Amino acid sequence: MKSSRTNSRLKGLAGFNSSNGSRIARGALAAAALALIAGACGSTSSSSSSSSTTAAAATSTTAAVPQVTTSSLDSTFAAMSSLKPLVSQGKGKVAVILPDTQSSARYVAFDAPYLAKAFADAGYSSSNYIIENAQGSDATQLSDAQAAITNGASVLAVDPIDSGVGASIESYAAAHGVKVIDYDRITLKGSASYYVSFNNVQVGKLIGQSFLSCVTAWNVKNPQVYILDGSPTDNNATLFAQGYNSVLAPAFASGKLTKVGEQAVTNWDNQVALTDFQQAYTAHPNINAVVTANDGLGNAVVSALKTLNVKPFTVPTTGQDATLQGMTNILQGYQCSSIYKPIYLEAQATVALATYLRAGITPPSGLVNGTTNNQTTNVPSVLLTPITVTASNMASTVIKDGFIQKSALCVGTVAALCTKNGI
Repeated sequence: MKSSRTNSRLKGLAGFNSSNGSRIARGALAAAALALIAGACGSTSSSSSSSSTTAAAATSTTAAVPQVTTSSLDSTFAAMSSLKPLVSQGKGKVAVILPDTQSSARYVAFDAPYLAKAFADAGYSSSNYIIENAQGSDATQLSDAQAAITNGASVLAVDPIDSGVGASIESYAAAHGVKVIDYDRITLKGSASYYVSFNNVQVGKLIGQSFLSCVTAWNVKNPQVYILDGSPTDNNATLFAQGYNSVLAPAFASGKLTKVGEQAVTNWDNQVALTDFQQAYTAHPNINAVVTANDGLGNAVVSALKTLNVKPFTVPTTGQDATLQGMTNILQGYQCSSIYKPIYLEAQATVALATYLRAGITPPSGLVNGTTNNQTTNVPSVLLTPITVTASNMASTVIKDGFIQKSALCVGTVAALCTKNGI
């Protein structure tokens, strides 16, 4: 308890006691010694109390950081409001640069408005975030990113058209001290800090599993399977194919299915998909089952089948993105299923992640729940869960979430099909 200074002062008093020999002096000495010791103890106690207060304050500050997790995200966007304190602490703008309107209509119909809502609900003013669409141009996507940084963006979320432009953007951002989040698609050999998407191999597995179930349910005899993959420059397409091919491989190996061919569709172009399928069908008119990597490619095949007067529930196709056309094709018996990826979850996860980065805070582990290899490193990732949609659960998924409007789907001849399926 005694400091070196206290010991020195006590020695001085002891000297006084020795020379004086007085009882009064000895009493004074004892009293002074006790006072000094008490003072030393009080000083230590005060220091300890101060340290405890600092530690408590640090703990309180840590506890005050909002803990947004994947499980706290839902269609109400309620979790976003907890980020408001971090938004006020952060610096710079957040820019989101979407790729195109061709690979999927989702980017205009869902991603952009969901992102805007997530930003607004988190407390961002319209001047503190940017949402752009590169319209399929690498040059535009790069210039959009550069312009955003010039205009004060401290965090970029980029859905790269391809890994080439993605890597260029990430290199430019790193040189300017800007953090990058890969949104939906990862940049191969890139340098993004984080990645937000759905588990894309799992998306592919769900496509494969629903395809096998459909082949059985539709009683397809001697299935002759043709596969239309997504764009060869889109790593998501590679992951989807990895997923469904892993499910289909045993069926091909056993002879339960016969693989007629497989073709990647450049730039996810639906017209290219139509041409590819028509050429394949002309060469192999025995094709009676088609695995298609999204609803757009699936609809290209469906339109070709309708032209050939193929009846419903005859040649199964697959898809993903849960588009209005895809839901129509499912109800009409031309498509087995689609994979629903609730984009409102992806938008909220991205805004939350960007908000932590903008405030200089490490995102919570409940949000960053995995890693994804970009062929250079394992990128910390937010991986969300996809859902298979069929006619039987359409009402409880895409319709319930408002992703598809019943008023848009249940029209004309489809209205009776909606009623039949409880929609």
